Amino acid sequence: MQYLERITLSPTICHGKPCIRGMRWPVEVILDMLASEMTVADIRFDHPELEREDIIACLNYAKVLMSGQSPAAA
Repeated sequence: MQYLERITLSPTICHGKPCIRGMRWPVEVILDMLASEMTVADIRFDHPELEREDIIACLNYAKVLMSGQSPAAA
């Protein structure tokens, strides 16, 4: 799956939640921003350390989880 290599899991970062590139940006926070109607441009303006591909990776990660697949297998 495209961009999933950007999603990392570490027990020492954000209590092991899936995060973006080892940073303290949990996937769920990015999804919450999108759900609150922020655009990719809005998110990137407020948080320039995030890349467009990071946000797309979060959406792809959620899609894989919802499909019942393992993210490692996608």
